[in-house]
Amino acid sequence: MAVKRMDNVLVVVDDLDAAVAFFVELGLELEGRGPLEWSGAERVIGLRDVRQDVAMLRVPGGHGRVELAKFHRPRALAPEPRDAPANTLGLRRMMFAVDDLDDVLERLRAHGAELVDEIVRYEDAYRLCYVRGPEGLVVGLAEELG
Repeated sequence: MAVKRMDNVLVVVDDLDAAVAFFVELGLELEGRGPLEWSGAERVIGLRDVRQDVAMLRVPGGHGRVELAKFHRPRALAPEPRDAPANTLGLRRMMFAVDDLDDVLERLRAHGAELVDEIVRYEDAYRLCYVRGPEGLVVGLAEELG
């Protein structure tokens, strides 16, 4: 049996409002937001006495989603170092295809995003960059050329 699709990626954040605003500015669509009140969630994630708020954002016209979670109880743990480099073990970034990299980058800067290094060209196929957004989250942006 094969995988049918990748449904979503979970990102635990401390400032849910800032993270939602960042991803909406990027172009994702907010599907819903509120407290997670499903009792089965604790058994799935292996934590007890959980209180959290979640927001689900959808890639327009696609099936991909980003789920953001703010844990009120138990408190979220901060990774070390906070702004870990690209060669740190674990999930390092999410990559999004965009139609105008310069425009998206400028709009995201209004939400505190910073270019990790520089915009580069990959052959005649893409212009690429990484930005560090709220919570130190790294997002890759790729604009197809031609």
